[in-house]
Amino acid sequence: MNAKLEWFKQTSDGLYDRHDYKIVSKTGQEIVVDNWNAVAVTWFQKGKVLSHIEVLDKVSKGFK
Repeated sequence: MNAKLEWFKQTSDGLYDRHDYKIVSKTGQEIVVDNWNAVAVTWFQKGKVLSHIEVLDKVSKGFK
């Protein structure tokens, strides 16, 4: 298979994250974080007691 590689140029150095993340434990406890790095750290530190991760749309704060 000859797949064509596509290259994308970075257009901004600003943080970009469209989602919040709900981390749910096996006991039903939940925490919401606003970036994927926090999810990854929590999953690797506490993965044995976690049930799943839910991806949430960020709440709109209106027009700017």
